[in-house]
Amino acid sequence: MSDQHEHASVRRVRAALESAGIATDIKHLDESAGTAVLAAAALGVEVGQIASSIVFKVSTPEGDRPVLVVTSGRHRVDTNLVADTAGLPKLGRADADFVREWSGFAIGGVSPVGWIHAGESFKPITIVDTALADYQVIWAACGLHDVVCSMTFDDVVGVTGGTPLAAAID
Repeated sequence: MSDQHEHASVRRVRAALESAGIATDIKHLDESAGTAVLAAAALGVEVGQIASSIVFKVSTPEGDRPVLVVTSGRHRVDTNLVADTAGLPKLGRADADFVREWSGFAIGGVSPVGWIHAGESFKPITIVDTALADYQVIWAACGLHDVVCSMTFDDVVGVTGGTPLAAAID
């Protein structure tokens, strides 16, 4: 697919990865990759290789702020563990409007990079699940529910400025 016909969200992710010097393989899947199980099946990889970008919110005196947890598809985020270990207030649910407002992506296609509000003045608090380090290649949503891109654990940590942390108890 040529860049001019590529969806704006995918172009934004591609540009963020290129700007960070990260080589990636972007795949447009025939079916939705909106869940880790679906993405893994479509790619023919282990479900643990799927990097699910889940947005939570924390309440601060300045207002609600996003917390991005990039977790391995092989488990669910333990919000109490993440909050306690990272020294964050209780992680709250982020609805679809909050996710889109901060990231620019719809739920199911949230990428760890290319957020519309990410930049010099703001980066979301980002936690990267250490379980993803078990794999040479991981796959993350690339702005749409049916588009994914390859990265490494170190790529995700580096490009997001994220904190490596066990996000769940296996």
